[in-house]
Amino acid sequence: MAGEASFILIAVFGVLALLGLPLAVAIVAAAFAAVALVLPFDMAVFTAAQKIVASLDSFSLLAVPFFILSGVMMNSGGIALRLVNFAKLIAGRIPGSLAQTNIAGNMLFGSISGSAIAASTSIGGVMVPIQAKEGYDRDFAAAVNIASAPTGMLIPPTTAFIIYSLISGGTSIAALFMAGAVAGTLWGIGMMALTVAIAKRRNYPLAPSPSIREALNVTWQAIPSLMLIVLIIGGILFGIVTPVEASGIAVLYTMALAFLIHRTMPISALPRFLIETSMITGTIMLLLAASATLSFAMAFTGIPAAVTALVLGVSENPIIVMLIINMILLVVGCFMDIGPAILIFTPILLPIAQKVGVDPVHFGTIMVFNLAIGTITPPVGTGLFVGASVAGVRVERAIRALGPFYLLLFAVLMLVTYVPAISMALPRALGL
Repeated sequence: MAGEASFILIAVFGVLALLGLPLAVAIVAAAFAAVALVLPFDMAVFTAAQKIVASLDSFSLLAVPFFILSGVMMNSGGIALRLVNFAKLIAGRIPGSLAQTNIAGNMLFGSISGSAIAASTSIGGVMVPIQAKEGYDRDFAAAVNIASAPTGMLIPPTTAFIIYSLISGGTSIAALFMAGAVAGTLWGIGMMALTVAIAKRRNYPLAPSPSIREALNVTWQAIPSLMLIVLIIGGILFGIVTPVEASGIAVLYTMALAFLIHRTMPISALPRFLIETSMITGTIMLLLAASATLSFAMAFTGIPAAVTALVLGVSENPIIVMLIINMILLVVGCFMDIGPAILIFTPILLPIAQKVGVDPVHFGTIMVFNLAIGTITPPVGTGLFVGASVAGVRVERAIRALGPFYLLLFAVLMLVTYVPAISMALPRALGL
């Protein structure tokens, strides 16, 4: 039955997706077709509807629209330039200083906005032209911006870990945030190390040193934005607020920055932000509801168990099993956005990882890391195309320049996968 159900599910989903139907519709239809093999029609309809409604009955989901709204306002609130200037203080005297500033800026802005695309356009839009003007190869500048933009998908706060927490059965969001912070920082440090090597070989110039007065002024300008990270992560870690409460604080704080402190936006822009947030949230919630039906269909027909038996039939060695899972996720990431991929593949792959002793927090970090790489890989990676457009280079040239960065990211992924302490040390030290 699992084989027949798997075939029906994949076939229906594939056909409907190729026909251009919305992904949520294709998921629900495929799940219903699979369940209808073993349940009467009326029971299948009732069960599918019940799962759709029950999947959204979660208090934790309130954090999603709040964090999205905060990110939307950050993207338009004049935060990027302040963070770019602060990033120059961090990386200004490292070889390839302007490229290093781009990396540091993407890490800071990406973690605040929660969006790789926002980081790539906001920070890259400022830094790539400056690098080109100072003699940096534009292809290299584009590659640096593209490769470092996804760090914000790992460094908290990020909705990817909130979605994974719900789908995985309640994995601690705070633990996922801390594990992701370490993995995302390691991603950024790897980018910086590779950039140093390339910059030295090409003799790229260093940025001029700021005066003490300039450095203090830049730091003062950046502190209000940086405090958002402290408030959110510190509040969650010390048990002062829940992730949902932290998301509400993020919205209020961002509004204060944009409308009162920096005054970079009129209050009349708020309805536009709310509409944009509603559209993004609606898409996520619809996919989440659809994935609940899919999860039930797979569990009811025994698909995860069959996939687990198939993978473990190849090898029960944790090294081989996790390599297979990484290969699957890297391929999936090339064709599917991170949200739907987490919703669809967590119920299939998490049980396999747990069978070979991988902690759910560790696996969540591995999964998001893989799918974040997918956002900058062809043929569908949105981060790749947006980053190339921002830099004004052809995608083919950007891909060639990204070659060394792809190799580095794969090496870091293997390190995160096979050295669990990288992801787990900080959550365990904090008692999460």
